[in-house]
Amino acid sequence: MEASRREIEVMANLLNSNDTQAELNRAHFRKSNCLAINMIGSPGAGKTSLLEKSLPLLTRSLRVGVIEGDIFTSKDADRIAIHEIPVIQINTGGGCHLDSKMVSKVLPDFDWNVIDLMIIENVGNLVCPADFDLGEAFKVIVLSIVEGDDKPSKYPVIFRNAKAVVLNKMDLEKLTDVNMETMKQDILAINPHIRIFEVSCRNGNGLNEWISWLSQEVIDHQEHKG
Repeated sequence: MEASRREIEVMANLLNSNDTQAELNRAHFRKSNCLAINMIGSPGAGKTSLLEKSLPLLTRSLRVGVIEGDIFTSKDADRIAIHEIPVIQINTGGGCHLDSKMVSKVLPDFDWNVIDLMIIENVGNLVCPADFDLGEAFKVIVLSIVEGDDKPSKYPVIFRNAKAVVLNKMDLEKLTDVNMETMKQDILAINPHIRIFEVSCRNGNGLNEWISWLSQEVIDHQEHKG
């Protein structure tokens, strides 16, 4: 019992420290008039693929930066760098999520005069990132439909805390047993206000609606600050 109490205290202290730094990060983003989003999803959900398909559309009207979170490699950052936007890799060295202090350490490496939207791609995980605020304006979940329609009910915390969910790999719907109506009903039961986008990064279906929404979020953020 005593060990469990200590573990709870340590976790509480860790989260409190993280939240303090997250507020400083959030203040930095606001001062820079930049909308920051925290993109979360399981390994293989298609977070980086969604970024690769979204960036050419987003950068038509917005200046975008990316922070890539991964356990060890820089492969995702290398993929994003091809699009000639500012991108920095954070390796957690085995950690299952980014935290606000990791993010704070790379903020000075960006030129914030030329960034309207900062996309933070978190480490592939639907559990750990849910508890760690990075200072973002909101969270976006990327969920591959081939993961199964039970994922929202199994991981409700992250869906409760997100503003949007991108249901990716819609081109594979007919090859799976996924029940899309059940999945969407479960998501909305957890969070009635969440936006749901059905997207295929392979054929591009649904991308324009997602891009239009995200671009408008940036505009609204900047106008609200002003």
